Amino acid sequence: MRILIMGGTRFIGVYLTQLLVEQGHEVVLFNRGNRPAPVEGVLQIQGDRTQSNQLKEKLQSEDFDAIFDNNGRELSDTQPLAEIFKDRVQHFVYMSSAGVYLKSDQLPHVEGDPVDPKSRHRGKHETEAYLSQLGLPFTSIRPTYIYGSQNYNELESWFFDRIVRDRPIPIPGNGLHITQLGHVKDLAQAMCSVLGCSQAVGQIYNVSGDRYVTFDGLARACALAAGKSLETVQIVHYDPKKFDFGKRKAFPMRVQHFFASVNKAITELDWHPEYDLISGLKDSFEHDYLTSSQDTDVDFSVDDEILQAIGDG
Repeated sequence: MRILIMGGTRFIGVYLTQLLVEQGHEVVLFNRGNRPAPVEGVLQIQGDRTQSNQLKEKLQSEDFDAIFDNNGRELSDTQPLAEIFKDRVQHFVYMSSAGVYLKSDQLPHVEGDPVDPKSRHRGKHETEAYLSQLGLPFTSIRPTYIYGSQNYNELESWFFDRIVRDRPIPIPGNGLHITQLGHVKDLAQAMCSVLGCSQAVGQIYNVSGDRYVTFDGLARACALAAGKSLETVQIVHYDPKKFDFGKRKAFPMRVQHFFASVNKAITELDWHPEYDLISGLKDSFEHDYLTSSQDTDVDFSVDDEILQAIGDG
């Protein structure tokens, strides 16, 4: 197949490009050209996707069998691209988010659950609805929290920053909120599994790890991945409602139960996560954090504010 990836040079796109090339596909990237292609010889078409005239100018004359839209956040990001290729692709794979789901008393989230019209990810659900109405042969992927080497979002690195420095780990609430992480390579594998799967057309799939973890459990898993004894891990709990952090971020995850069933993806895509949480975190720590983040100056002022308040209390 000749495949277009929107983006392709950061995190998910790097893994996806590598896997598709390994499978023998011809991969083309569309991005601003700020970073080199992750695989030598892969063609990059430079342009700004937010400028619809650039999309038409650069892509109208190109033919692709499949498109992976990895970085569309709002409907306005994806609509011009979808219109160009409406009747010209076998498959359009859209990267959505499990963050579209409305909070529920019943978990895990499953595909078809109500979505939150006020979610900061509502643009992704609006895009899913548009792609369905357009009649494009699309599949939407909804990951939960994505982690792994080259993660540019503060997630596992937030825990590693504190663990390697033997600092207390301030966790909001009682530490028993249940969440879910999925390794980026497993996500890319699931995306590749969509290709050639006629059953996947018009479908939405949650994609993540197949186990859930508490906040405290995640802290301990990160410690094990970093080679630390659990006896040295100091977890402190606090009530986030007693603090006003403004725009500062005190914790890298939403303070709620947040996890989704991946049974549909496992059943219909013949896919299964390769990484369990510990092996995935070890991969991230050894191949990314130790080489790029360990010596970075970290601002612990929010931590110190929490710890001081707890101590004074």
